[in-house]
Amino acid sequence: MGERTVIPFGPHHPVLPEPLHFDLVLEDEVVVEAIPQLGFVHRGLEKLVAKKDYMQFVLVCERICGICAFGHSLGYSETIEALMKIEVPIRAQYLRVIWHELSRVHSHLLWLGLLADAFGFENLFMQCWRLREEVLDIFEETTGGRVILTACNVGGVEQDIEDSELKAIVQRLEKMAVEYKGLLKVFLKDRSVKNRLVGVGYLSKEDAAKFSTVGPFARASGLQEDLRMLGFGGYGELKDFQPVTSDGGDGYARSEVRALEVFQSIDIIRELVAKIPEGPYTQKVKGSPEAGSYAVGHLEQPRGECFYLAKGNGTKFLERFRIRTPTSQNVAGMAHIMQGCDLADVPINILTIDPCISCTER
Repeated sequence: MGERTVIPFGPHHPVLPEPLHFDLVLEDEVVVEAIPQLGFVHRGLEKLVAKKDYMQFVLVCERICGICAFGHSLGYSETIEALMKIEVPIRAQYLRVIWHELSRVHSHLLWLGLLADAFGFENLFMQCWRLREEVLDIFEETTGGRVILTACNVGGVEQDIEDSELKAIVQRLEKMAVEYKGLLKVFLKDRSVKNRLVGVGYLSKEDAAKFSTVGPFARASGLQEDLRMLGFGGYGELKDFQPVTSDGGDGYARSEVRALEVFQSIDIIRELVAKIPEGPYTQKVKGSPEAGSYAVGHLEQPRGECFYLAKGNGTKFLERFRIRTPTSQNVAGMAHIMQGCDLADVPINILTIDPCISCTER
């Protein structure tokens, strides 16, 4: 056994704008153990249910994370709707899924740009974020916001999208997909990318299940874990949904799964736009959750399963609200894949997980 050294990774590191911290135990240049330390930011968002009523809290929940903003407002709204037994109009369910899948495209393009930047591929970084701007433009045109959309509410959505505009969105996404396919051809087949990712940060299917990993992290190790398969909300209208998976289990497989999910999200949007029915897009919600009532909600965020729990107390304020985010579920697996890797591969390993510390530290 060589001499061991403990060095800090974070909480401020060039590859991560958020305060994730690891104590890395090294033997020479090899990581023997990675000890995560979370909790540098305490925003008290879950406590705000005592000050904001259940309708106002949609706006708070959306600000848990900028990248996953619409998903959090959607997951929270669906949880309150289950708590109060509210029926959401079918058109609203379709629109929610369309915006949510656009958010997934936006999130994955942002991630791919950051990964390219970590490799030193500045041109690929700029091209990915240029395509991401197309999605943000669609957000702005349909909701008025680019990151925080304020499009979802308890009972439906805040505004409708005209059918002609929906068809135009599909055409824009199809054009974007052609350019994106060209970028992926360069990225996924590049020799230097494969040298840095293939075989690095390996997580077996058994370990992925053991550490309860979720999202692309789990699916890249062969687990078919995707809550969209359950058909909640508008996802139940999809003809044949199968998650993107890989048996590689390494950094390359995680990158490939996440990159290919962009095409899948575009396919989902195209299918739902072709099927979307006429009708109302929201309904008035009256009353308060019953005292002692509980409800849970599940949502497949871009990074994986997000879990929501709400408890009513008979007033317009919730008694309790809890969230379990994908990154908090993936931290154990993230620490595991760094054991045995070179110190130089630590930033790349973390980026292939696509962690969101803003979601995790509430």
